Amino acid sequence: MSVVGIDLGFQSCYVAVARAGGIETIANEYSDRSTPSCISFGPKNRSIGAAAKSQVISNAKNTVQSFKRFHGRAFSDPFVQAEKASLAYELVQLPTGSTGIKAMYMEEERNFTIEQVTGMLLTKLKETAENALKKPVVDCVVSVPCFYTDAERRSVMDATQIAGLNCLRLINETTAVALAYGIYKQDLPALEEKPRNVVFVDMGHSAYQVSVCAFNKGKLKVLATAFDTTLGGRKFDEMLVEYFCEEFGKKYKLDIKSKIRALLRLYQECEKLKKLMSANASDLPMNIECFMNDIDVSGTMNRGKFLEMCDGLLARVEPPLRSVLEQAKLKKEDIYAVEIVGGATRIPAVKEKISKFFGKEVSTTLNADEAVARGCALQCAILSPAFKVREFSITDLIPYPISLRWNSPAEEGLSDCEVFPKNHAAPFSKVLTFYRKEPFTLEAYYSSPKELPYPDPAIAHFLVQKVTPQTDGSSSKVKVKVRVNIHGIFSVSSASLVEVHKSDENEEPMETDQHAKEEEKMQVDQEEQQKTEEQQQVQPENKAELEEMETSQGDSKDKKVDQPPQAKKAKVKTTTVDLPIENQLVWQIGKDMLNLFIENEGKMIMQDKLEKERNDAKNAVEEYVYEMRDKLCSIYEKFVSEDDRNSFTLKLEDTENWLYEDGEDQPKQIYIDKLTELKTLGQPIQARFQESEERPKAFEELGKQIQQYMKTVHAFKAKDEQYDHLDEADVAKVEKSANEAMEWMNNKLNLQNKRSLTLDPVVKAKDIQAKTKELTSICNPIVTKPKPKVELPKEEQKAPEPNGPAEGQGDAESAAQAAGQGAAATPDKKLPEMDID
Repeated sequence: MSVVGIDLGFQSCYVAVARAGGIETIANEYSDRSTPSCISFGPKNRSIGAAAKSQVISNAKNTVQSFKRFHGRAFSDPFVQAEKASLAYELVQLPTGSTGIKAMYMEEERNFTIEQVTGMLLTKLKETAENALKKPVVDCVVSVPCFYTDAERRSVMDATQIAGLNCLRLINETTAVALAYGIYKQDLPALEEKPRNVVFVDMGHSAYQVSVCAFNKGKLKVLATAFDTTLGGRKFDEMLVEYFCEEFGKKYKLDIKSKIRALLRLYQECEKLKKLMSANASDLPMNIECFMNDIDVSGTMNRGKFLEMCDGLLARVEPPLRSVLEQAKLKKEDIYAVEIVGGATRIPAVKEKISKFFGKEVSTTLNADEAVARGCALQCAILSPAFKVREFSITDLIPYPISLRWNSPAEEGLSDCEVFPKNHAAPFSKVLTFYRKEPFTLEAYYSSPKELPYPDPAIAHFLVQKVTPQTDGSSSKVKVKVRVNIHGIFSVSSASLVEVHKSDENEEPMETDQHAKEEEKMQVDQEEQQKTEEQQQVQPENKAELEEMETSQGDSKDKKVDQPPQAKKAKVKTTTVDLPIENQLVWQIGKDMLNLFIENEGKMIMQDKLEKERNDAKNAVEEYVYEMRDKLCSIYEKFVSEDDRNSFTLKLEDTENWLYEDGEDQPKQIYIDKLTELKTLGQPIQARFQESEERPKAFEELGKQIQQYMKTVHAFKAKDEQYDHLDEADVAKVEKSANEAMEWMNNKLNLQNKRSLTLDPVVKAKDIQAKTKELTSICNPIVTKPKPKVELPKEEQKAPEPNGPAEGQGDAESAAQAAGQGAAATPDKKLPEMDID
């Protein structure tokens, strides 16, 4: 099972995987750990990541980037309208009212949802992870900004489904960083001790997020978060772009903003310049060749001037830092460390502002770019059964207060109640009680719209169905469970009808007695909830009027308890019946539509694969043409006749011309057939060259073997003791075989030497190797035949020495071994240890 963490960034993405050795950030096919958040649509396929980034200027209208912030947003959203003007591609309104992207794909105009586009990017990241892990990837944890609302989070979840991923958790970026920081720390305070408070500052390309977290051994709790959703590296880039647009306008009379390609080039150069200024305080040049209307432009900028321009931006660094401390009720002295991550924190002035505010040096122990992805991978490892990870619990929070609104018949109007206040722990469940005779609707919304970086405070409508009155016509008790889940998404997870069955009219009432018990249970459950972050039922604190809702928050004195006076109650027996809930979310892709997007993504993946195979086949033809043309004039020159070379060269030139004309866009099979046709001409030449390389080595090996066997024959004839055990007839057979092989070899060598290199060889290397093998199989068993063992005389075998061989025996044994006869004594007999003087 795979364990993958994905940092889905505004400008670039990172993928981290858990391996046996720990967490590793993996590289893509360009050996780069950063994959641009960029998709380019072409007439035949899509390019994603680095390949798309290279088309930002050449295919500007169909290359999509900076789309992360459009998740869950309506086309009419002021933010979308403001961004629209600076984009090279076109945004459109989809039938649902949400934001879509228009692009030319497969030579037709297509509208894609933001979920589809993010799904494409996730598909690429999934493929990168699969190539690194060499196995399928399904489970993952994906990061989102901590300020994302319900609609934005649900939109990202849909995108993961389109990419075929099972998202175990949407984790807030600052929480992922905190996990990456804390899980390896061995010196954290014990659970009963005062926690260690650490501030995490993340300024990326598009947004600025700050969180303060409390650490204890094996535990992390997010205390507060603050953010500036539009302050990031790109705002600093925009400052430079504005400056140079004005300067080049005056200096060269150019209207840069009228040409989107020129503007995109300027953005790229300004980003490079900004990074250079982080390391250099001196004047730095800005030169762009053929910028607009074939005009070369140049300018200069230095850090001091740049910081003056960015005064307004730098002033926005401090308020979120102050805000987190106020929310967490902490002083600057309570902060143990300030960890900074994100590309924009490399700007010296930003770093200085943060350091000055806290009155301490900022810490950069975490990798500024990869910390989020590493935290995601760690969270995935914790959630996945595939890895055993150190126990580490995470308590996140809800950044905006969530309220419920409902129609109250008793008050003849709307009632509402804040269910989850700001900075409430998450994930978390609560149980609310209503008294109703018929189905009713709960409307969930964010109760502080001013704090929301999103125009619509509505979350969803939940219709609780099949509510019926009691048998006596009175209102039924309905328990509703609301939850903020592990992804930070709010839902009404269940509803149940409490049916009351009266038994004996004279029994004492139970409601009153139960009240204290329920109140007590609520408090216990709530404490338990904080400890384990598990779904535990939080019982209501008070019984209210028929339409009044109860929550586990607040004191009993603040609740309405003016129930109508009742007669002596009967003893009651209750049963619960689950009620169906219909969700009407503000932004949601329907199930059918989601399945269609998943199917379309599959088709696009297949199209990309087919196009890659087609391009590979085309490239193979082109490669072969260049390779053969080069070698025909060099190493293959001797092995082809002039006529054949001329005709083959002509054929190669024709193929090259065809590739850049009619063959520019042909089906895969045409390229395969073209390559086969060329190889029928080129293969014999290549084979002759190959043979000329291998043949001398094969002849040399055969010659060595013949020489070795003839040497043995001569030694036998010279009565050499080493071979006196061989049979004469066998040696004669060796001599005959060696002579025959010598004759065959000389014959073939003479014929080959007379033959032109432009013709196929007389004998091939494999034939010579076969001859060598044949000779070896005949001769080797004869020449390596071992000498028979020599039996020692009986009286020597009865030697009385128990501790070692007799002098003569030892010498005889040594001589026998030297002669290759083998030891006369049994070789595996172990001799006892001896003392030697």
